[in-house]
Amino acid sequence: MVNRIAITPGEPAGIGPDLCVKLAQNPPANTQLVVVADSALLQQRATELGFPLNLKPFSEDDDSPCRQGELSVLQVDLVAPVSTGRLNPDNASYVLDTLRKATDLVKAGTLDALVTGPVHKAVINEGGFRFSGHTEFLAEYCDTDLTVMMLATEGLRVALTTTHLPLAEVPGVITRELLEHILRILNNDLKTKFGISAPRILVCGLNPHAGEGGHLGREEIEVIEPVLEKLRGEGMNLQGPLPADTLFTAKYLDNCDAVLSMYHDQGLPVLKFKGFGNASNITLGLPIIRTSVDHGTALDLAGTGKADTGSLYNAIDTAILMSKYFRAADRP
Repeated sequence: MVNRIAITPGEPAGIGPDLCVKLAQNPPANTQLVVVADSALLQQRATELGFPLNLKPFSEDDDSPCRQGELSVLQVDLVAPVSTGRLNPDNASYVLDTLRKATDLVKAGTLDALVTGPVHKAVINEGGFRFSGHTEFLAEYCDTDLTVMMLATEGLRVALTTTHLPLAEVPGVITRELLEHILRILNNDLKTKFGISAPRILVCGLNPHAGEGGHLGREEIEVIEPVLEKLRGEGMNLQGPLPADTLFTAKYLDNCDAVLSMYHDQGLPVLKFKGFGNASNITLGLPIIRTSVDHGTALDLAGTGKADTGSLYNAIDTAILMSKYFRAADRP
């Protein structure tokens, strides 16, 4: 069975198109890569990089794997010409259109998974669109009440209770209801999309020393502990709340399947220190498989040939693995 993967390159002035061109030079085996983008942009970047590139128009009925130097392309027209490395808010709508069209193909079952390249949040907002990230955009587009952002590298998965929020707003957002919902999504998707029959999840405290028995904050006592107790009673394997500075040690990590951190910069610095460039960003809770690279647009590297494809290959491999488990989980 051929793996059929939709790829959105993201910000057209950044390294996303470079990564797609370089990916074509050594495509994953038995995989059709469908890049949802402007073919002229991909060809322009291939010329700048000095790589050969053959672009095939995408057809739903043709699932043949990509050969070396080849990509399938679902055409989406740019709004404005692209100067490599230079942002243009006029192309914000183009970036969002590629996401919508790619998501539609995966939702329909035509393609197996969506892999997204890096976007530039600020320029999308400057283009007149409210956008805080892929995770939130895809949740709304897929009509999903709540999604969970998780990054994964070899030996470590870190999910987030809150994502792109000012730190001062985090304590007020973490309610019992939210935390319970997040943990249910995380536990379910570890089962259905990763094939883990009884997931072992470590849960961070919010405060230093997990609140030190209430002396450094009461969120652990009043919010986190009651939720964990309730879900343990239903059979979930949850440990915590644990201080983040001791949770991220071999004593705990060697015996878990995922970590749930309370906010963005509590868990992700550890994940990126361990596996930056070989990690993938995963959106849990969607009716589709979506993974992404773990880095930004790197405008200064666009067109130079120096962009590293490691994270993109990781995201594709992760998407293929998840889609196989997801298909199996859907069978009666």
